[in-house]
Amino acid sequence: MGQLIAVAVITVLAVISPGADFAMTVRNSYLYGRVAGVLAAVGIALGVLVHVTYTMLGVGLLVSRSPMLFTAMKLIGAAYLVYIGYKTFVAKSQVDVDLSDGAGLSKAGALRTGFLTNALNPKTMLFVLSTYTQVVSADTPVFQQVGYGLFMSFAHLVWFGLAAVFFSHESLRARLLRKQAVLNKVIGTVLVGLGMVLALTPAVA
Repeated sequence: MGQLIAVAVITVLAVISPGADFAMTVRNSYLYGRVAGVLAAVGIALGVLVHVTYTMLGVGLLVSRSPMLFTAMKLIGAAYLVYIGYKTFVAKSQVDVDLSDGAGLSKAGALRTGFLTNALNPKTMLFVLSTYTQVVSADTPVFQQVGYGLFMSFAHLVWFGLAAVFFSHESLRARLLRKQAVLNKVIGTVLVGLGMVLALTPAVA
């Protein structure tokens, strides 16, 4: 029971902490609608499972202890955030407020943005890795470890799914879209800033 509570608490704290995943969910939700926002949340949840899978296989520990591998992953993730941030920053605001779902972004594109945001996120990798190495013991049954991973993924899906529903609410979205010139600059700057911080973060020892 103590192990379960520890995993739950760590997961909740990690999920609600502001980061690139939240910025990406807000971006997709207000710009492209609820479907795009929810699909981004699904992608974020699937990205968590990538880290869970290779951590359970022992690869995560290898990456965290190899400065070269960790730096390569970190720079790829940082470059992706900077790219998306730049595209958002320079995006031209629409003259008319378009509240149709998915306008300008395919379902696959929405899913991909969320997935890559977390699959390439060293912060998510370290959260999963630290949980499995510090809380989950070697004696923990595999099915239980899988259950923890699924819980982590589900928690991300619920939190970011709720964020997508909130920021894609028709009345709120209409107001945000009228201010999209400013919001695009803010969200773009946040994503680029997160990417730069990620790139400059020292490799783990």
